[in-house]
Amino acid sequence: MTKPFACSIKHIRFDENYQPASSTRMTTNFANLARGEQREVNLRKALTMINNRFNALAHWDNPNADRYSVEVDIVSANMDIEGNGDAFPVIEMLQTTIVDHKENKRIDGMIGNSFSSYVRDYDFNVVLLEHFNKHPNAKAPDDFGDLHGKLFQYLLNSEAYKANFNKQPVICLSVSTSKTYYRTTNVHPVLGVEYKQDEYSLTDDYFHKMGLIVRYFKPEGSAAPLAFYFAGDLTSDYTDLELISAISTMETFQKIYRPEIYNANSTAGQVYQPSLKYQDYSLTQIVYDREERSQMAVKQGKFTETHFIKPYQDILEAWAANYAVNENVA
Repeated sequence: MTKPFACSIKHIRFDENYQPASSTRMTTNFANLARGEQREVNLRKALTMINNRFNALAHWDNPNADRYSVEVDIVSANMDIEGNGDAFPVIEMLQTTIVDHKENKRIDGMIGNSFSSYVRDYDFNVVLLEHFNKHPNAKAPDDFGDLHGKLFQYLLNSEAYKANFNKQPVICLSVSTSKTYYRTTNVHPVLGVEYKQDEYSLTDDYFHKMGLIVRYFKPEGSAAPLAFYFAGDLTSDYTDLELISAISTMETFQKIYRPEIYNANSTAGQVYQPSLKYQDYSLTQIVYDREERSQMAVKQGKFTETHFIKPYQDILEAWAANYAVNENVA
């Protein structure tokens, strides 16, 4: 590689007027909500859910449960591989800003939250599918996720990222339906009760290659634990309000997307096995096409193969072979 990959950051406000950019992965939770006849209603209701959940968790000095509201920006990170101005949208995350109406001030929330990646679509819906078709009983390839992990760490070390954000991202996702989680005695005042598992999921391993470790917490009032992926120290590097902004935002999306788990009518027990076949749950009043989302993930994986992986394959392989990643993760 003769010169570094050029990274750039763009922000788009996620509100009831949000229109997905042409480069946005349409499988992304927030993009799926912003489609169809119910788009404005969907967005308005989702934002109301986020605000209500935030105030429920940030209940101190907040007697009417209306002190705060949350603004959400979609952060798109683009990467120009050859330096010719042809940038590929590698990653999208969310950034929250907390509005304190009592003090009339704006407070930085969490960067990260959701995580969308075209290369991840390629890895899981092209590479992994082809591998398992050839080797049905095998594990994922040893190098699965290596390139993606290095691209992610390269982005976080870029001047573009550092100019926009002063903290590492925290990604908050659903727990895996293929694993069993066990409640511990550790309880955090905001994150709630911690759960652990005996074996990491494929997603956990994938994020590990991005330099992120995982802990599982079930906040007060939540039906199930959430998976928090982070670098550093989750419980000391972020303020209570930052953590609450991540919980309220991502639990809302999970209630919409995976109601069987996160909008269940009973809470996770001492031993918890998540399942999308669970029947005792409530639906939100928000339209979400989960089947279409799964179908489009495959199409987007193929798109990535055609427009990013194959055109830059030699450059990416040479770069990845010499790029040193963060090994200081558990």
